[in-house]
Amino acid sequence: MAIKSDRWIRQMAEEHGMIEPFEALQISQVNGERVISFGTSSYGYDIRCSDEFKIFTNINSAIVDPKNFDADSFVDVKSDVCIIPPNSFALARTVEFFRIPRDVLTICLGKSTYARCGIIVNVTPLEPEWEGHVTLEFSNTTPLPAKIYANEGVAQVLFLGADEICETSYRDRGGKYQGQTGVTLPKA
Repeated sequence: MAIKSDRWIRQMAEEHGMIEPFEALQISQVNGERVISFGTSSYGYDIRCSDEFKIFTNINSAIVDPKNFDADSFVDVKSDVCIIPPNSFALARTVEFFRIPRDVLTICLGKSTYARCGIIVNVTPLEPEWEGHVTLEFSNTTPLPAKIYANEGVAQVLFLGADEICETSYRDRGGKYQGQTGVTLPKA
């Protein structure tokens, strides 16, 4: 496997709709205001967080169970910012919709701006032929409230090109998160 370059990312986005909407350059200002950067980088793509959030709350004293997750454990928020309570987390989705080629696997890592504030961004790999909006998880590891900015960069996707095409893709096996469009909760 080899990491794909900015040239490859631009070509795949423009010719095959791999990322929509797509920014061909790294954007660090919008309307003259400084933002946490997003768009194409040297060997990856910095994704943005939409303004749709699900903030975890334990108001019902629920048990966090990935096989039977209680949707009532979240408060839905639509805003330009998300305030995550201390030692808690929030879910969001990317602005970008992805269509991953059959010979590509992605790895996503949080941006250092958030990591340096004790905010961990967690995203699982995007598998070959997966498509949809990415569900993002933000963990606030601090004892203070933490702020996430919508429509700004939150993580970087690295694209790994395979030496050969996989035998069974995410689409082939009918993956349960195929085609997700909103903030998607765990499915058993």
